[in-house]
Amino acid sequence: MTTLIKLIIGLTLSLANMTAISSTSSEEVTPIILENNTRTEKETAYQILNNKCNVCHIKRNKRRVFTLENMTQWADDIHRQVFIKKRMPKGKKIKLTTTEYQQLLTWITTTKNQ
Repeated sequence: MTTLIKLIIGLTLSLANMTAISSTSSEEVTPIILENNTRTEKETAYQILNNKCNVCHIKRNKRRVFTLENMTQWADDIHRQVFIKKRMPKGKKIKLTTTEYQQLLTWITTTKNQ
C-alpha cells in the first residue's frame, strides 16, 4: 500500500515538474520553481513534526527533536516509524490527519529523490 502511494506521489510530482518545464521559455527559471516547491514541502513537514512530534520528543527523546536543519537526516527513520511500523505518533491524544500523513510522505519522497 505504501509503495503504491509513493508511486502515485512520484508520478504526480514528475508530471507537475514536466508541466513546469514545458510551460517555461527559459531553462534558468525551472530550477527556481522546483526549489521553491521543495522548500515549501519541507517547511510544511517541519510544522507537522514540530506540532505533533516534538511535543513528546522534547520530554521523552531529546536526541531526536526535529529542527529545519536536522529533519532531512531523520527522513528515513520518520518514514519507517510513521508509515511502515505505524508506531508514531504514540498515544491517543496526538493523531496525524490524512492530509498531514500525505504532506509528510510527499516531503519524504521529495527528499529521497534528491
